[in-house]
Amino acid sequence: MNTIRKFVYAALLAATAVQFATSTAMAQERARGKFTLTHDVIWANTTVPAGEYVFSYDPYEPKPVLTLTKMDGRRAGFMLLIASADASKGSDSNRLLLETTPEGSYVAAMQLPECGMTLSFSVPAHAGKQLAKSLPTVASSGQE
Repeated sequence: MNTIRKFVYAALLAATAVQFATSTAMAQERARGKFTLTHDVIWANTTVPAGEYVFSYDPYEPKPVLTLTKMDGRRAGFMLLIASADASKGSDSNRLLLETTPEGSYVAAMQLPECGMTLSFSVPAHAGKQLAKSLPTVASSGQE
């Protein structure tokens, strides 16, 4: 009888832990928005040309990717691997954080405080940690 009680207690504890982990993950919502790049940038090992873009990020996808679609000029689409997605600070503003190197400007992060997240992207180790500029973005959480 004591063994059954321990088993039931362990099962209830596991179910509670799964419920807590699921509700924490559900806190992140799909992010969508738009921004304008004033010059070409290197973003997750891909050259992204200047122009107007719309983006989307779905935290529920098995692979963490940011999808970009160029809306002006020659249309193009990009799927960029996200190195990490963290909670944003309340003091953040919607923007792209760039690091400048002799090779060009790399996108290091996309801050989306309206959606509660900051998306980080890989930047080569040889890149200087100079924060060159931040480009404003417009974001909205995609509640559906």
